[in-house]
Amino acid sequence: MKDKTGPAPDAAVTSADREHSTENSTRGAYVTGGGAYDRDTNYIEDRITRDGAPGANGEPGWQVQAGRYRLIAARACPWANRAVIVRRLLGLEEAISLGQPGPTHDARSWTFDLDPGGVDPVLGIERLQDAYFKRFPDYPRGITVPAIVDTASGAVVTNNFPQITLDFSTEWTEFHRDGAPQLYPGNLRPEIDAVNRRVFTDVNNGVYRCGFAGSQEAYDSAYARLWAALDWLEERLSTRRFLVGDTITEADVRLFTTLARFDAVYHGHFKCNRRKLSEMPALWGYARDLFQTPGFGDTIDFVQIKQHYYIVHEDINPTGIVPQGPDLSGWLEAHGRESLGGRPFGDGTPPGPVMPGEEVAPGHGAGS
Repeated sequence: MKDKTGPAPDAAVTSADREHSTENSTRGAYVTGGGAYDRDTNYIEDRITRDGAPGANGEPGWQVQAGRYRLIAARACPWANRAVIVRRLLGLEEAISLGQPGPTHDARSWTFDLDPGGVDPVLGIERLQDAYFKRFPDYPRGITVPAIVDTASGAVVTNNFPQITLDFSTEWTEFHRDGAPQLYPGNLRPEIDAVNRRVFTDVNNGVYRCGFAGSQEAYDSAYARLWAALDWLEERLSTRRFLVGDTITEADVRLFTTLARFDAVYHGHFKCNRRKLSEMPALWGYARDLFQTPGFGDTIDFVQIKQHYYIVHEDINPTGIVPQGPDLSGWLEAHGRESLGGRPFGDGTPPGPVMPGEEVAPGHGAGS
């Protein structure tokens, strides 16, 4: 592990969170009084690659192998949701199994409370922290998703979620389905990377900087940056169907998971309330276009999303009341984005039906 500038996934709590937890909180504290939110960016940087070579900084090497690894990804978490979408778009379901913790957690760890007996059926553990402690007995940081676990040893391999999805695209090609899209094409990588940097800093993490701000000054600054970026995206997407090029790429996956949670959570819970997503024509049409594309909307569980944020963030929502709204039926309305051209999957094809057992529960999706 080493410090590295970049995003970090949702955690049960970080070590800093633990310092600010109170005796009355079972889930940890997320807001530091008087300060701006500073996301913990220290994650396990191991990679799973074709040749399994050690990393440039001496990280252990792990070799691509079908059936060896299990992706742990809670439906509620936007960072984990990305890995689920990319796995599905590329057709890696048979090569990499999926474990899904429930939407809430306590101050220690995500738990497998949705599985029979509260135990992950492959790893045989009740808490994700068990896989972290198997690898690092004194692991000091947040127990985060997504995480990839080596099923043979039961030890966590990596929680470096920005790299996980890129490696799915570039290192796991042997196991891609026929017709898998090019989500990280070589000729577009510089532009994808540039767009991703701004989207992460000001949008993906920007909503958290608003929601977890510990002062009016910190909130005002985060709010201004968020809306400057959303205005930039609204303009960009008014003349192009996708963020980069004329097909779906990694950049679209990364933006989508924040947009899918915007009206349901971030607008109210995180005070990102200048406008709703549904009041931004280009972004709303773009989000619906992706939502209605196989591999995107069929991974979104709005019930779990709302349960996670409104129940876990006790210091923001101390009553734990989960709102009934908003009306989600609009996600299935026609978007009209086809008029901008573009080919969602390029020369590839859409993924097939969701694997049995991985479906969003009835009543938890849009239009329910």
